Amino acid sequence: MTKGILGKKVGMTQIFTASGELIPVTVIEATPNVVLQLKTMENDGYEAVQLGYQDKRDILSNKPAKGHVAKADTAPKRFIREFDDVELGEYEVGKEIRVETFEAGDIVDVTGTSKGKGFQGVIKRHGYGRGPMSHGSRHHRRPGSLGDANAARVFKQTLLPGRMGGNRITIQNLEIVRVDAEKNVILIKGNVPGAKKSLIQIRSAHKQAAK
Repeated sequence: MTKGILGKKVGMTQIFTASGELIPVTVIEATPNVVLQLKTMENDGYEAVQLGYQDKRDILSNKPAKGHVAKADTAPKRFIREFDDVELGEYEVGKEIRVETFEAGDIVDVTGTSKGKGFQGVIKRHGYGRGPMSHGSRHHRRPGSLGDANAARVFKQTLLPGRMGGNRITIQNLEIVRVDAEKNVILIKGNVPGAKKSLIQIRSAHKQAAK
């Protein structure tokens, strides 16, 4: 069954193992999440647990938001996400989910929103090769031919310049190196998507669990 928690990306650092091996890690700060709602097959048509993370100022919350968290006896949350494939019996509304849910060695999937890079050309966005740089080719960083002249149109899904980044990305099968319960911090081996202070979603590895 799936375990999950919401957190904030602090940045990257490195740690050394007992054998002296250097490991680059991403620091995720995950203050206690609160169970806001349990989705059941009878009421909602599917099973999931809804978690809330990071309190929101009262002035920024409307009546529906306050009413939704009233049963959990907590403040309105800035981020609310659902985790499916869970054992609902292990959760109850108002219960806190802490970093101790995970431990060192766990394999997880990490989801975040990639950094937005604005409008970019095909070389940076899609990895196109550069054209000739001399002899008046006038084709240096352009996409080149867009297709057959007889079609008289550009086909859908042709790789062209455009907005890059800002996408929801999941990196699978990352290893948790260390869990610090006092500081509410999880150290994950390698890099995870997103800018500093952005929302990060951690859950048990889907493919790992399916084996």
